[in-house]
Amino acid sequence: MRRTTSLRWTTLGAWALFLAACSGDVPVVETDEWTAVHDTIGDTLVVRTVSGSVWARPAALVPEVSIGVLDGEAAYMLGSIRSLAVAPDGRIYAMDQRPIGLREYAPDGTFIRMVGGEGEGPGEFKQPDGGLAVLSDGRVAVRDPGNSRLSLFSPEGEFLDSWQIRGGFNTGQRMARDHEDNLWTTVLLDPEASVFDWRMGLAQYDSEGTVGDTLPEPDWDYDPPTISGQADGSSSISPVPFSPDEHWAMSPLGYIVAGVSDAYSFTLFRRDAAPVRIESATAPVRVASGEASYARDRATRNMTSNYPGWRWNGPDVPDEKPAYRGLYVGEEGRIWVWLSGEGYEVDNPDFDPAEQDSPRTIWRERAAFDVFEPDGQFLGRVAVPDDFSRYPVPIFDGERVWAVTADELGVQRIVRYSIAFESP
Repeated sequence: MRRTTSLRWTTLGAWALFLAACSGDVPVVETDEWTAVHDTIGDTLVVRTVSGSVWARPAALVPEVSIGVLDGEAAYMLGSIRSLAVAPDGRIYAMDQRPIGLREYAPDGTFIRMVGGEGEGPGEFKQPDGGLAVLSDGRVAVRDPGNSRLSLFSPEGEFLDSWQIRGGFNTGQRMARDHEDNLWTTVLLDPEASVFDWRMGLAQYDSEGTVGDTLPEPDWDYDPPTISGQADGSSSISPVPFSPDEHWAMSPLGYIVAGVSDAYSFTLFRRDAAPVRIESATAPVRVASGEASYARDRATRNMTSNYPGWRWNGPDVPDEKPAYRGLYVGEEGRIWVWLSGEGYEVDNPDFDPAEQDSPRTIWRERAAFDVFEPDGQFLGRVAVPDDFSRYPVPIFDGERVWAVTADELGVQRIVRYSIAFESP
């Protein structure tokens, strides 16, 4: 059964000003009503956006709060932030690796405390990674693969408990909390396999630390184009720049959202209901010739730094970019799709004429998100500032976003954004 639906959402309040947080080259959704085709293929519900958006007007992320300084109080001089989390009351947590410790800030950015430090004792961290989450009662969970545990802290920063996990595997992927207060942490399902055959999944811990289900990442029967290096018992593998890849994330609604970016399509693998596949018509984004050369040279430098004499051993950089670069799920279940954008060339702030491999210019990419409700409604496109970073994984909650930025001097900041809409 197939039907076409046209819907316009008119209850969202307009912002008085639409601030130019991003340059005007970011494409925006046409300001007409959202039109979609609904279909059922097998047991999968398909929602394909044909045109328009629910918000029906351009939007951008605008900074509200910024934490971080170049010089000043140590409490606000960030080292290397690895993960972010936001408590139900708006407090901001950030795991810093220089020095190792959990930073806690009030919703307005005021420093509260530093929790823990480097070590192996209770409440200390050896190798914290991207795993950081806040339970509904305010307890803070930190994933620490170096100590093979999840460490739990009270809202006041006191160490409470630790839960054993498989150690050794360090990842930047976020640890998710679902609406039933389960934590879902990334695990390597086949640690004995070759790095080229690894499969990932998510292990469940309830709010008391009891181990539950393990969800494997979806198997797409797809092999993304890669380059690889091997020497002296070590090996590494990297995707070919601008090639389609598999993307997946855990939804707080209790299921995995995943897709392959060779097409604008991803699926919500709902556990107690039919899967929902969300699709959208999109124009391809070309890879500029200079952009392709820069990406290939950068990937080559990364490989040769570990494997001297390495030569390119994968497919060439493609002429077109993938439909999207990442999938993220907000606290209420909205899906934020990181789009491929047009590349542009800028001066390299780290250019060193004394180094042969130091490029005079670097390439960046216009950035934007498409935002969808879990039922497939396309809300709209949101442009983001040039210094917005996907690492560590941003936090999305309604019309607010928390992310880490870095300026031309490499100074990190934690920024809380809100969505600003252009006046009608």
